[in-house]
Amino acid sequence: MEKAVNALNRAANNNALMNVLLIGCFGALSVRSMNQQREIEALEAEKNSLLKANKGINATIWDWKKHLFAEAEAAEAAKDSKDSSKEAPVVPLSKLKAIYGEVTTPSIPAGDADKGHASKILV
Repeated sequence: MEKAVNALNRAANNNALMNVLLIGCFGALSVRSMNQQREIEALEAEKNSLLKANKGINATIWDWKKHLFAEAEAAEAAKDSKDSSKEAPVVPLSKLKAIYGEVTTPSIPAGDADKGHASKILV
Protein backbone atom coordinates (compact mmCIF):
# COMPACT_ATOMS: atom_id res chain seq x y z
CA MET A 1 0.00 0.00 0.00
CA GLU A 2 2.81 2.33 0.90
CA LYS A 3 4.49 1.67 -2.45
CA ALA A 4 1.34 2.71 -4.29
CA VAL A 5 1.10 5.95 -2.31
CA ASN A 6 4.76 6.72 -3.03
CA ALA A 7 4.23 6.02 -6.74
CA LEU A 8 1.23 8.39 -6.83
CA ASN A 9 3.20 11.10 -5.02
CA ARG A 10 6.05 10.81 -7.52
CA ALA A 11 3.59 10.91 -10.44
CA ALA A 12 1.87 14.00 -9.01
CA ASN A 13 5.22 15.76 -8.66
CA ASN A 14 6.44 14.71 -12.12
CA ASN A 15 6.13 17.68 -14.49
CA ALA A 16 6.40 15.55 -17.61
CA LEU A 17 3.39 13.48 -16.60
CA MET A 18 1.37 16.63 -15.79
CA ASN A 19 2.31 18.12 -19.15
CA VAL A 20 1.14 14.98 -20.96
CA LEU A 21 -2.19 15.03 -19.09
CA LEU A 22 -2.70 18.74 -19.81
CA ILE A 23 -1.87 18.28 -23.50
CA GLY A 24 -4.30 15.34 -23.64
CA CYS A 25 -7.06 17.45 -22.10
CA PHE A 26 -6.32 20.28 -24.52
CA GLY A 27 -6.47 17.85 -27.45
CA ALA A 28 -9.78 16.38 -26.29
CA LEU A 29 -11.28 19.86 -25.86
CA SER A 30 -10.01 20.89 -29.30
CA VAL A 31 -11.63 17.87 -30.96
CA ARG A 32 -14.91 18.56 -29.15
CA SER A 33 -14.78 22.21 -30.21
CA MET A 34 -14.20 21.30 -33.86
CA ASN A 35 -17.13 18.88 -33.80
CA GLN A 36 -19.37 21.53 -32.27
CA GLN A 37 -18.27 24.08 -34.87
CA ARG A 38 -19.14 21.66 -37.70
CA GLU A 39 -22.54 21.03 -36.13
CA ILE A 40 -23.19 24.77 -35.79
CA GLU A 41 -22.30 25.37 -39.44
CA ALA A 42 -24.60 22.53 -40.54
CA LEU A 43 -27.45 23.95 -38.44
CA GLU A 44 -26.90 27.44 -39.85
CA ALA A 45 -27.02 26.06 -43.39
CA GLU A 46 -30.23 24.18 -42.56
CA LYS A 47 -31.70 27.35 -41.03
CA ASN A 48 -30.90 29.35 -44.17
CA SER A 49 -32.48 26.72 -46.42
CA LEU A 50 -35.59 26.59 -44.22
CA LEU A 51 -35.90 30.39 -44.27
CA LYS A 52 -35.60 30.37 -48.05
CA ALA A 53 -38.23 27.63 -48.35
CA ASN A 54 -40.50 29.50 -45.94
CA LYS A 55 -40.24 32.68 -48.02
CA GLY A 56 -41.08 30.68 -51.13
CA ILE A 57 -44.11 29.12 -49.46
CA ASN A 58 -45.30 32.52 -48.22
CA ALA A 59 -44.98 33.96 -51.72
CA THR A 60 -46.94 31.02 -53.14
CA ILE A 61 -49.68 31.44 -50.53
CA TRP A 62 -49.88 35.16 -51.28
CA ASP A 63 -50.11 34.49 -55.04
CA TRP A 64 -52.90 31.94 -54.55
CA LYS A 65 -54.75 34.32 -52.24
CA LYS A 66 -54.61 37.06 -54.87
CA HIS A 67 -55.69 34.57 -57.54
CA LEU A 68 -58.67 33.38 -55.47
CA PHE A 69 -59.76 36.94 -54.72
CA ALA A 70 -59.45 37.91 -58.39
CA GLU A 71 -61.55 34.93 -59.48
CA ALA A 72 -64.20 35.59 -56.83
CA GLU A 73 -64.35 39.32 -57.63
CA ALA A 74 -64.61 38.60 -61.35
CA ALA A 75 -67.40 36.09 -60.74
CA GLU A 76 -69.22 38.53 -58.49
CA ALA A 77 -68.89 41.28 -61.10
CA ALA A 78 -70.19 38.89 -63.77
CA LYS A 79 -73.10 37.95 -61.51
CA ASP A 80 -73.93 41.62 -61.00
CA SER A 81 -73.85 42.25 -64.75
CA LYS A 82 -76.03 39.16 -65.39
CA ASP A 83 -73.30 37.56 -67.50
CA SER A 84 -73.94 33.83 -67.17
CA SER A 85 -71.05 32.78 -69.40
CA LYS A 86 -68.68 32.57 -66.42
CA GLU A 87 -69.10 29.83 -63.86
CA ALA A 88 -69.37 30.51 -60.14
CA PRO A 89 -66.14 30.49 -58.11
CA VAL A 90 -65.41 27.56 -55.85
CA VAL A 91 -65.32 29.85 -52.82
CA PRO A 92 -67.47 33.01 -52.81
CA LEU A 93 -65.84 36.37 -52.12
CA SER A 94 -67.63 36.85 -48.79
CA LYS A 95 -66.37 33.47 -47.58
CA LEU A 96 -62.81 34.31 -48.70
CA LYS A 97 -62.90 37.59 -46.81
CA ALA A 98 -64.13 35.76 -43.71
CA ILE A 99 -61.38 33.15 -44.01
CA TYR A 100 -58.62 35.75 -44.38
CA GLY A 101 -60.06 38.04 -41.71
CA GLU A 102 -60.92 40.88 -44.06
CA VAL A 103 -64.58 41.12 -43.14
CA THR A 104 -65.64 44.64 -42.33
CA THR A 105 -67.85 44.90 -39.27
CA PRO A 106 -70.56 47.56 -39.22
CA SER A 107 -69.54 50.51 -37.07
CA ILE A 108 -71.81 51.89 -34.36
CA PRO A 109 -72.74 55.54 -34.82
CA ALA A 110 -71.30 57.83 -32.12
CA GLY A 111 -74.71 58.82 -30.75
CA ASP A 112 -75.81 55.20 -30.32
CA ALA A 113 -72.56 54.23 -28.62
CA ASP A 114 -73.06 56.84 -25.88
CA LYS A 115 -76.65 55.73 -25.20
CA GLY A 116 -75.72 52.07 -25.04
CA HIS A 117 -72.87 52.72 -22.63
CA ALA A 118 -74.99 54.90 -20.33
CA SER A 119 -77.80 52.36 -20.12
CA LYS A 120 -75.42 49.67 -18.87
CA ILE A 121 -74.25 51.64 -15.85
CA LEU A 122 -75.88 50.47 -12.63
CA VAL A 123 -76.27 52.87 -9.75
